[in-house]
Amino acid sequence: MRTYRRIEIFSGITRNIFIVGLVSLFTDLSSQMVFPLIPLFLTTVLGCGAYAVGIVEGAAETTASLLKVVSGYWSDKINKRKPFILFGYSMSTITKPLFALANIWTFVLFLRVIERIGKGIRTAPRDALIAESCDESVRGKAYGFHRAADGIGSTLGAVLALLLLPMWGYRNIFLFAMVPGIISVFIIFFIQEKNAPAKQEKKEVSVKLSLKELPVNLRFFIIVSSLFALGHFGYAFLLLRAKNIGLADNMAIFLYVIFYIVYSICAVPLGIVSDKVGRKPVLMVGYVLFGITSLGLLVTSSFYGILLFFISYGIFYAMIDGTQRAFVVDLAPQHLKGTALGVFHTAIGLVALPGGYIAGLLWDKVSPEATFGYGLILAIVSAVSLVFVR
Repeated sequence: MRTYRRIEIFSGITRNIFIVGLVSLFTDLSSQMVFPLIPLFLTTVLGCGAYAVGIVEGAAETTASLLKVVSGYWSDKINKRKPFILFGYSMSTITKPLFALANIWTFVLFLRVIERIGKGIRTAPRDALIAESCDESVRGKAYGFHRAADGIGSTLGAVLALLLLPMWGYRNIFLFAMVPGIISVFIIFFIQEKNAPAKQEKKEVSVKLSLKELPVNLRFFIIVSSLFALGHFGYAFLLLRAKNIGLADNMAIFLYVIFYIVYSICAVPLGIVSDKVGRKPVLMVGYVLFGITSLGLLVTSSFYGILLFFISYGIFYAMIDGTQRAFVVDLAPQHLKGTALGVFHTAIGLVALPGGYIAGLLWDKVSPEATFGYGLILAIVSAVSLVFVR
């Protein structure tokens, strides 16, 4: 048994989990100097409509989604996680400064797709590494810790974007975002892979890229979570709503910072709650809270109202982000963690484009309220469907 399984930073959080958390912290510091600005950059600088925001955000996830199941399966097959993590994070880091060169929205779309391919390569192997680096009894806490580290980096990145935007402008911030990304890639080298299984053990376990290999209950949960993701319009439309009620760009980013602060604070405690009371109750409350948030965004028109729903969105996101991953691992066979996580992330990614397109189309052609009503309806359907997952 390797050393990383015995060294604990604090209860249940092992060396590998701590390092992966640092990697995500610096990567998201880099990413959130860029990504919350993209919807504003598209609409304010490039003069695009909400449809472009929906297509860019949706296509980025969908295009990369197939890589998540492939990389998860491949990492199970060769029993290696670190190469995928290193290559994926490196690819994302290289693309960040290129956004500074964009003069048309299709180039922004192209860069977002390339950057998300890096995410597609790293996500399932990284999540499998987290599961393998902690005890089953603290799995929710481990994912919560990782998501909290991710959230702290996101908060710092958004704060830097907020402070630097008036002085530097969009393009200079995009260039500077590469610096923390390089730091995150360097930290990856400190991850310790687990020992590869003996050849005899490899023969006893067959790893196949087939949905039939996954338990029925897991497949049903992936369907439910994908249905929910179809209506999960994401933070881009919260930012557009802030603009819609008359807030300036820097105030919209300030609300985004509040969202990530709340998310970061809540991620670990809610992960621990999922360890204690079970994943399904936490996910159920999360889906319902998203529905309430959608309803609130549908009717609110004041700063304090939208502030409240940015906060509730942060709590909701902390409830489901790590818990869904932990639930997938709970339901997956021991030798197919990477594959199961890959299928889950791929399914979520495949609905991102139609979901984003529908949300943007409703915003442009009907009204912003129609976008949030759409999210509310699918949240209700998903919450009811979740009851039937055992």
